Amino acid sequence: MARLAGRRTLFAVPVLLVVTFGVFAIAAASPFDPVKAYAGTAALGADQQTLDRLRDNLGVDQPFAARWWHWLTSALAGDLGHSGVMRQPVAQVIGERLVWSALLCAVAFAAAVLVGTLLGVLAARRPGSLVDRTVTSLAYTLEAAPVFWIALLSIWLFALQWDVLPAGGLTDTGSAQVTPSQVTSHLVLPAGVLAVSQLPWFTLYVRQGVGDALAEDPVRGARARGLSERTVLLGHALRSGLLPVLTLIGSRVPELITGALLVESVFSWPGIAAATVEAATAVDFPLLAALTTLATAAVLAGNLLADLLYGLFDPRVKLSDM
Repeated sequence: MARLAGRRTLFAVPVLLVVTFGVFAIAAASPFDPVKAYAGTAALGADQQTLDRLRDNLGVDQPFAARWWHWLTSALAGDLGHSGVMRQPVAQVIGERLVWSALLCAVAFAAAVLVGTLLGVLAARRPGSLVDRTVTSLAYTLEAAPVFWIALLSIWLFALQWDVLPAGGLTDTGSAQVTPSQVTSHLVLPAGVLAVSQLPWFTLYVRQGVGDALAEDPVRGARARGLSERTVLLGHALRSGLLPVLTLIGSRVPELITGALLVESVFSWPGIAAATVEAATAVDFPLLAALTTLATAAVLAGNLLADLLYGLFDPRVKLSDM
């Protein structure tokens, strides 16, 4: 396990270097002017000399390769730079928002795995039944629905029509403190929407995996020995059928991050979504590079986690051979 993690870590280094270099190259080709984004409305009445001086102070007049190298060497020394659009150090921007994004993704991912596993098992028990057709149709319908549409529909239904859940934010309007009860109530809708966006994949994978496992000879032998259907399903078929889902965990991380950005934007959740959008539109090189590096590292960590889980739970796979 340690050898696999070490090899993946070494592989991640050049990947992160290429990704951060690409971010600076793409941002340099962007039509957005970081100086005008930094100055805001004051840039409308500023003369060219003032803008040039500000451009020199911000260092955006240098070639993007020089800016990338300066940011990289500073980041390796522990300094991620200063965000011009947020008027804060990049480390502070990420630190204040990452915990809320991590909470949202963790709750949504756990809910999607649990509910998807339950629905997949129910559908796989009797292929072609009413339950199977209903669960499969629902999964394909949700798979085709855009996450922002689901988010807006949930706000309309639960916040505006039924008034049972808050429409957005982290706390109630006018609240001076962040309490666990308020965070929980405000988390239900965004986490639920994000979980629903990930639910179809887990449901369909579990249904297929458990369905194939129920048709295998070991499971048939277990039934022939007189074991109960519950024991056969949970003790044999489910364990074998969940193996493909383990590989799905790592592959869903990019879409989970993308979905989280959309969900946070719709529900005004104080995660990294707003910072990412502002960094992109304002061509905030330090913040944009740091957020992209963080997202890339999360994807690589998800793939590593999937491989480790697969090696631990599948006796046919040896971690030493991976």
